[in-house]
Amino acid sequence: MGAEGDMTERDETPDDGGNEEQETPRRQQGRHIGVLAMVLVAVLGFTIAVQIRSHGDDSLDGARTEDLVRILADLDAQRSRLGDEIAELEIARDELASGSLGDQAALERAQELADAVGILAGTLEATGRGIELIFTPGSDPISAAVLLDAVQELRGAGVEAIQINGSNGNSVRVIASTSFAESGGDLVIDGVRLTADFTLIAIGDPDTMTTALRIPGGVEDTVKKDGGTVMVRQPGTVDVTALAETAAPEYAEPVD
Repeated sequence: MGAEGDMTERDETPDDGGNEEQETPRRQQGRHIGVLAMVLVAVLGFTIAVQIRSHGDDSLDGARTEDLVRILADLDAQRSRLGDEIAELEIARDELASGSLGDQAALERAQELADAVGILAGTLEATGRGIELIFTPGSDPISAAVLLDAVQELRGAGVEAIQINGSNGNSVRVIASTSFAESGGDLVIDGVRLTADFTLIAIGDPDTMTTALRIPGGVEDTVKKDGGTVMVRQPGTVDVTALAETAAPEYAEPVD
């Protein structure tokens, strides 16, 4: 590149100037793709951090051996998927940096990354193959911990988008920062009150997610012990339409 830059300074013909103008947008697109790639990796990494935090020291102290094995398997699966995502993003970055992709292909790749980030961040609606879980309480209400465990089980099974509906008509999009609480037998998720029965809609591989939820000692067994039920439906295509409210970062800034 240094030699080419020297030649450009010595030769001021219109043709060389035109080539410089054509290269500038491509470099800009490469920077934009790089930023989107970093955001996607950060979101995926934060999801794993949230899962690790949810299984903190207090909960692991009394965990059974089979529970610890399941948690470890979930984390290993997420790490593997994250590694694959990083590898794909690095390949796209290198292709854009080398100019092997045309302008149209670069724009299409940028849109794909933007869509992926939007789905993970909960700012875009999503549709695809998935399952519906209907939680019906028994003698005890469905606790926030049970719904959080269900979300974590689904994340370990590769879920891509989650929405929780209450019988009162309220819906919440579940993302990495979603909070779970209880109030008078109801659930309060990200500040939104949901009443039972609860319907959890998840997009991902239906068989893998169903198997994860039915592991002995898992979510389904926990609800049954309290006299409740968890009905799993595989309707084919499901829609996640609730959107998460996003706030502008207070401290973080993108790197140029």
